[in-house]
Amino acid sequence: MAMGGIWVHLRLCMTCGHVGCCDSSPNHHATKHHHRTGHPVVKSYEPGESWAWCYADEEMADEIQVFASEIATHHYTPGHGVA
Repeated sequence: MAMGGIWVHLRLCMTCGHVGCCDSSPNHHATKHHHRTGHPVVKSYEPGESWAWCYADEEMADEIQVFASEIATHHYTPGHGVA
């Protein structure tokens, strides 16, 4: 990773498509993106996960429909790089 940190889990902004790391990662990119833009909803960008989180309502939606364009083509594994 360019910033030298560890990506724990990735989140996809449902407004603009920005991909950022979760709050378990040191830089909290997904939450920072929400605060900077006001975009309210992210979904997990992890293989096999189909949930979304709304920052505005502090609500989680389980089992949302996942489209092919919303699936990460590569996954970062700490210590192994992009798989």
